[in-house]
Amino acid sequence: MEDAEATDVTAKSFLDLGVVDVLASACEQLKWKVPTKIQKEAIPVALSGRDVIGLAETGSGKTGAFALPILQALLQAPQRLFALVLTPTRELAYQISEQFEALGSSIGVKCAVIVGGMDMMTQAIMLGKKPHIIVATPGRLVDHLENTKGFSLRSVKYLVMDEADRILNMDFESEVDKILKVIPRERRTYLYSATMTKKVQKLQRASLVDPVKVEVSNKYQTVATLQQSYIFIPAKYKDVYLVYILNELAGNSFMVFCSTCANTQRIALLLRNMGFTAIPLHGQMSQAKRLGALNKFKSKDRSILIATDVASRGLDIPHVDVVLNLDIPTHSKDYLHRVGRTARAGRSGKAITFVSQYDVELYQRIEYLINQKLPLYKTEEQEVMQLMERVTEAQRIAKMEMNDAVDKRKKRKARDDDDKEDTEESRGIRKQT
Repeated sequence: MEDAEATDVTAKSFLDLGVVDVLASACEQLKWKVPTKIQKEAIPVALSGRDVIGLAETGSGKTGAFALPILQALLQAPQRLFALVLTPTRELAYQISEQFEALGSSIGVKCAVIVGGMDMMTQAIMLGKKPHIIVATPGRLVDHLENTKGFSLRSVKYLVMDEADRILNMDFESEVDKILKVIPRERRTYLYSATMTKKVQKLQRASLVDPVKVEVSNKYQTVATLQQSYIFIPAKYKDVYLVYILNELAGNSFMVFCSTCANTQRIALLLRNMGFTAIPLHGQMSQAKRLGALNKFKSKDRSILIATDVASRGLDIPHVDVVLNLDIPTHSKDYLHRVGRTARAGRSGKAITFVSQYDVELYQRIEYLINQKLPLYKTEEQEVMQLMERVTEAQRIAKMEMNDAVDKRKKRKARDDDDKEDTEESRGIRKQT
């Protein structure tokens, strides 16, 4: 494996990198004026027909780095079922598909998104129409390979694995192996990962042929335009400090990270009771609700998105001004992905991490990882304590609302079970047995 020599850094535009006119003008329409660092390094290598392993952090423009070469190759030799992109999460799959369609709008590129949580039959019909690009999560794709008649990946010319470290961390290893077995050997492969783990190295050996390594992520680094700080407070005051900071920085868009789905839901209710426009995004929501929540936040209907780490990787949410780590991440690398939501593409942003008496060790790990000591965020304690009464009341209401929701679910489940018993009774099954 060779490292890509720093390609001619004077490459000012996509045309200089060898991208054809049609696609270069599509980039302009998307307001991509200058190629990002990863695009400058990866695109020329990919266009020359080599396999690429790219180490790049989120927000570095890596989707463009693999989408453009694939679309260019598709232009030269048009065929259906041309490329397969594997991603760890559903949201990321939709996002990649959106970018492919936006870049390929003038040449009529058709994409299919194949992810869990959606109807298998509808997806099978989409696959039957033979799209050019399939963007999939490994689990659901394997379901289709095993159960959907007439669907195969035999004609695929390009395979992309995006956020490979996460695909493997989420235990999709056996699915990826199955996919690699049924996909042609004669193909180009692009592997992108934020971190180079042992598992990723193993996958690289299994799937890439003489790849060129393209690296833009320096050893765990956060972007220079990001102002990071922390506040050190007792755990019981987290909510009231959160409300204080949201008031203090009002007018910005926020992403608040929690460690559990329940806490995400609770904080969303609490903030709504205080009059904030907050919206939750977590793993227990249905696919349609998740996409709905994301779109509301993207269209600026809601200014506060409260999310778990599921939502934190790879989502291109265009305008997050402030990231708040309400619950500190247990894996310090997740910190990078969380704060990678803001200060993207050269804009500036803020990240504030809440550190309670229980989080000191985790916090020290983060400082060690990013190799910098963060400043303390200044707060006015008197102003915070004035909010205490209202926040306590909102906490109480949120708790009641959470309990009501649980009760409703239990009642619904009981009702469904009763219905089942009734139908069995009416069929006379009881009597027979």
